[in-house]
Amino acid sequence: MKLTVAFILFLFSNAHCWGRGDLEKYGPFQIALRSNLIKCEHDRTLNLDVSGIDVYFYDFPRNDVETFTIDGAARGILAIKELDKTRRFIIFVGGYKSNINKRTEEIVRDTFRNYPNSYLIILDHSPYTNDNQGQIKSYERSVKYVHYIGKALAQMLADLKAGGISPKNMHCIGHSLGSQILGNTGEIFLEKTGTKIDRITALDPAGPCFSNSLIQEQVRSGVADYVEVYHCNAGGLGSTSVLGDIDFFVNKKGQSQPNCKTPFLPGIFDSSKAAKCNHRACIDIWTATVSNPNWYLALKCDSYKKFKKGRCAGNDVTIAGFWNPGNATGVYYFSTDGYDI
Repeated sequence: MKLTVAFILFLFSNAHCWGRGDLEKYGPFQIALRSNLIKCEHDRTLNLDVSGIDVYFYDFPRNDVETFTIDGAARGILAIKELDKTRRFIIFVGGYKSNINKRTEEIVRDTFRNYPNSYLIILDHSPYTNDNQGQIKSYERSVKYVHYIGKALAQMLADLKAGGISPKNMHCIGHSLGSQILGNTGEIFLEKTGTKIDRITALDPAGPCFSNSLIQEQVRSGVADYVEVYHCNAGGLGSTSVLGDIDFFVNKKGQSQPNCKTPFLPGIFDSSKAAKCNHRACIDIWTATVSNPNWYLALKCDSYKKFKKGRCAGNDVTIAGFWNPGNATGVYYFSTDGYDI
């Protein structure tokens, strides 16, 4: 995708007020949005079919993996003879271009392989969110399917509830587009059951097509008993919006992460690689906390500038990541410096 000379000059002429990572908002997706190359459609009246979603159910202690279609998943899970309905049900939903064989899904499996008293469920929605039609058209198509994927998952979870599994034992985790899918899941689950999923964890919720959409199209506070949001590439592939009961901004402004080689002018020089690295870092940072309960201390703060200068040292503190106790609200900042990720 080519940039006009005028646009490049505009960026350079204003670069004096920006820092490293600040210009992720001028990455490929954002330029396409501003140029009307990406058409964002959030239409809930299309009744799109998503029956091709596969649901993978993992019972690691029994070394058992079951695969179901989304429409039959609840029935199949409830029919498992050794099913313990009192365990924690951890549900992971990946983002655009994800599938069951990708690195992210492998990290999630490894993370929860030895976590006790739990089951892991991973959705593979790749038939509707792949990049077979080219990046822009495929992303447009994926956005159009977000509501319907979320709705199908909500029905599955509602059926599990009807089968005796408590929503208090349901923890949904999404990355990028998966986070926005879970906004729909939580909303529709509440409509269907009158109760809320216990927790939704949104890892760098997708920004393109969502940052400027209605709040009803996004993951947000109220769609679960507790909604926690982590920002790692805010303004790039991730959303800048404060959305949850608690929003964590990770490292520099929640925009750029260590070792991602974010250039001074991302969006022009290597921004796509840097943005993807920053965006995916949320997975590594959050999953690392499952086996490290004391990572990371986060401070409530009004701005990154105050956080960096130590002006929030006396403010409220909470633990970020998997062991976040779920009683803090507001905007928090934390750094991963000094942690072995």
